[in-house]
Amino acid sequence: MKCVKTTEAVGQVLCHDITQIIRGVTKDAVFRKGHVIREEDIPVLLSVGKEQIYIWENDETMLHENDAAQILYELCAGEHMHPSEIREGKIELIADCDGLLKVDSELLKKVNSLGEMMIASRHGNTVVKKGDKLAGTRVIPLVIKKDKMEEAKAVCGGRHIFSLLPLKAKKAAILTTGSEVYHHRIEDTFTPVLMEKLSEYGCEVIFHEVYEDAPQQVTDGCLRAIEAGAQLVLCTGGMSVDPDDRTPLAIKNTGADIISYGAPVLPGAMFLLSYFENRVPIVGLPGCVMYAKRTIFDLVLPRLLADDTISAGELACLGEGGLCLNCPQCTYPNCGFGKGW
Repeated sequence: MKCVKTTEAVGQVLCHDITQIIRGVTKDAVFRKGHVIREEDIPVLLSVGKEQIYIWENDETMLHENDAAQILYELCAGEHMHPSEIREGKIELIADCDGLLKVDSELLKKVNSLGEMMIASRHGNTVVKKGDKLAGTRVIPLVIKKDKMEEAKAVCGGRHIFSLLPLKAKKAAILTTGSEVYHHRIEDTFTPVLMEKLSEYGCEVIFHEVYEDAPQQVTDGCLRAIEAGAQLVLCTGGMSVDPDDRTPLAIKNTGADIISYGAPVLPGAMFLLSYFENRVPIVGLPGCVMYAKRTIFDLVLPRLLADDTISAGELACLGEGGLCLNCPQCTYPNCGFGKGW
């Protein structure tokens, strides 16, 4: 860059966007990078406080902020997302579909630790809608050394920092347990809650049965539901440590791989996650899912619908942020609940 007096800059090429800020009205560029300054531009430049102006002097070792921002975008963006227009060295990543945002947190930290560049994003494992903003990037100076951007490329090693997994409207089964429901002593208020949450994602319930507290019935029901085409099996009730609550045993007896019985989330401590033949989730849901507005089920359901396999270690990470505060006015997912993984 070369600094010249604005009044002497006619015919020169701007090396950065010139921003005009009018409070409550606009914050936008009045001139873009690459603009050739004309005589009539001088009063406008002076009106935005530019007594001096930086013009472009070609240097093969440097990159302009916009060119560097494009490189940052390419390091960030996986499938199902597109860039915004580059403005003042900034690019945003926009979702092309409804989905689950995944963030390579370690890679993000490494790039942000290089200095002179930044990437800011939503939390990972967040559900987003088509058109939502996922992240924003920019380099800090107006120009940056090409070697610096090559270093960022080397850190990423061909991997993308962000990915967006489309959500799938799965065929679901609901297995309700409890003699009190089976014998119609009380109304089944659990199933309607699950059906409402599943319908938010377009899922269809193709199988629903009610059982007494008999493990073999639940085991057989899980297997018949999967044979009938269920891609997600939800077992309700019988999840506590009481001797007659035996749903965890019933799920284990299907042969499913138990990932975790218990999760550091309130509400949702007695949650069970398993996978049958490494493909169909069989989930044990504690009673809190029936009465609490947001629970462990809200955290795991999007990942199950995105076929994003959940590990025991990831569930353990939910402890930080795993306490729902039951706010009088719920703002989930725009709160800290479940942001630990």
